[in-house]
Amino acid sequence: MKNGVLKAERRRNRIAFLILLVGLFAMLFPFFWMILSAFKTQADVYSYPPKWLPSSWSFDNFARVFKMVPFGRYYFNSILVTTLSTVGQIFVSILAAYSLARLRFPFKNLIFMFIVATMLMPFVVTMIPTFLIISSLKWIDTYQGLIVPFLFNGFSIIFLVQFFITVPMDLQDAARIDGCGYFGILFNVILPSTKPAISTIALFTFLGHWTEYLWPLIIINNTDMRTLPIGLRYLMTEGSSDYQLMMAASVMAIVPVLIVYMFSEKQFIKSITMTGLKS
Repeated sequence: MKNGVLKAERRRNRIAFLILLVGLFAMLFPFFWMILSAFKTQADVYSYPPKWLPSSWSFDNFARVFKMVPFGRYYFNSILVTTLSTVGQIFVSILAAYSLARLRFPFKNLIFMFIVATMLMPFVVTMIPTFLIISSLKWIDTYQGLIVPFLFNGFSIIFLVQFFITVPMDLQDAARIDGCGYFGILFNVILPSTKPAISTIALFTFLGHWTEYLWPLIIINNTDMRTLPIGLRYLMTEGSSDYQLMMAASVMAIVPVLIVYMFSEKQFIKSITMTGLKS
């Protein structure tokens, strides 16, 4: 009886392990294929049967990307816009979440409901009114036009509210007795206790702004103001048959995302493990 149960359990474990391997392969194969293709020649890319490894490893594709389009300018624009948008959104979300989680003021619940309601509306619903406002402010082809509309994010605020309310009130009362005001409590008590949540939101925000395509495509007409997603699209137009160039540009485009994830991985995993815990 026990042997039959053990065999069935081992069989289930093997099946689960195989499913895991298939899933990992399906997710990682395009990534590795992109990296390998970035070092291939055009003949290697179009060879049949396909070549898994480049016939000769070369960095020429990366250099050619900068010659075909102003890729360095696109890179700078994306880093600047993404960094400022992330910092600004985190700052606004922290202040809003702190107010909703810890302060008492009129219409607090109604304001919270309105913030939740913003999550129910897709961006395409508010896209045209947002564009008209940006156009009336003459922010077309400007950095502020790319940054300001995304400083407020309902998901970030609600996510932080759920973490802020888990901080024990005793810590806040002790800080108030020591003479801390509202901002003293926020920076000395709330934020140190919720670093994993803030790191997680920063990671999601950075990734969202780094890959944003639709909004820059709408308000950017000047070549020097293009961000990386728009630049990759125009690179495809310039070298439609040179897929190895697209792969090289894509590899360079994901480097900042990998760096940010490496620095925030520990806090990101910690925030996940803390999600179901109560203080």
